[in-house]
Amino acid sequence: MLHPFPAKRMKIIDLRPRLSAVLLLLATAMLALSHAQTKNFRRHKVSFAKPLTVYFIDVEGGQSTLFVTPSHQSLLIDTGWPDNGARDADRIMTVVKQAGLDHIDYLLLTHFHQDHVGGVPNLSHRIRIGAYIDHGPNRETSSDVTEKAWQRYQAVLGRSHANHILAKPGETLPLNGVTTTIVSADGNLLAAPLPGAGQPNPHCQSSPTRPADQTENARSVGIVMQYGQTRLVDLGDLTWDKEMQLMCPTNKLGPMDVYVVSHHGWSQSGSPAFVDGIAPRVAIMDNGEKKGGSPSTWDIIEKSPRLEALWQLHYSDEGGAQHNVAAPYIANLKGAAANQDGNFIRLTAYPDGALDVYNSRTGQSKSYPAPQPKLLKGQ
Repeated sequence: MLHPFPAKRMKIIDLRPRLSAVLLLLATAMLALSHAQTKNFRRHKVSFAKPLTVYFIDVEGGQSTLFVTPSHQSLLIDTGWPDNGARDADRIMTVVKQAGLDHIDYLLLTHFHQDHVGGVPNLSHRIRIGAYIDHGPNRETSSDVTEKAWQRYQAVLGRSHANHILAKPGETLPLNGVTTTIVSADGNLLAAPLPGAGQPNPHCQSSPTRPADQTENARSVGIVMQYGQTRLVDLGDLTWDKEMQLMCPTNKLGPMDVYVVSHHGWSQSGSPAFVDGIAPRVAIMDNGEKKGGSPSTWDIIEKSPRLEALWQLHYSDEGGAQHNVAAPYIANLKGAAANQDGNFIRLTAYPDGALDVYNSRTGQSKSYPAPQPKLLKGQ
């Protein structure tokens, strides 16, 4: 009979205290790493939120601005001119395709001058439009050109199955993820200040008053769009007298991050009371080479207290050598051949207030970090 090897007495070691210590050390290290990463993210303002994207389309001194919300809804403001071989509708479609859209949810017409509403018939044949927004009837019936532009737009509405929305100040547009408030329409203005606004406007004293404008410009539909902390204002061609009513003696809009320069930068709009009252960080002017960019308006914008940059869709002949920004901030340079025009500016806005502006002519962009919050004493 074979005997087994004699049993050896084994020493049993309880590893649980050591394992607990290792786990505690590992958890502490991971927590420290997490704090370091969080601190680093905050320092560099890394944001994982989807942006609001805005395309400023070159329609040669008219307006056409495409907004694509974080939820991929689309709002197009105005459509440029009617003629030139459907040039403006084609330029809009180029940008629409780049934005990855197969339809436009909302088309807002600020007013019925042909450089804003003229492109509607051409565009409506190229892409489906879900809803049209306007201020109501044409009020400038004495102008044959404006009346014809209005009638052509009415014909599109008549054959369209799209919704028709009448813009009224104080109401919001049905866009998800952003708050888009109508602040002017058909000569009527916002009655109560927007949230956070309502303070006395000291800049009213430096703005002379002007007579009431009698054209469709004064009827422009204007909006304020807010995405998180980022705020943008676009008033179409709203005139000096109406701006003063919005801003004096009380500032009903409050400060803005982005100013879509009113009326192509012409001197009929852009009062000091308005521009200094909203104190934009970035201004984008949808002027043409032969239209817009008045020196007096350019000076008011450039001297605005918080301005970091002014961008222009075109070099302005009216502005001349002294009243145009540097070439990298201009999408279409002086005297560009017809087939070289059509460059756009793209704004990317984040909810913390950070902005990027891209020039399609140069292929370059510039970033504007979110404003640093003011810390309380001792923080």
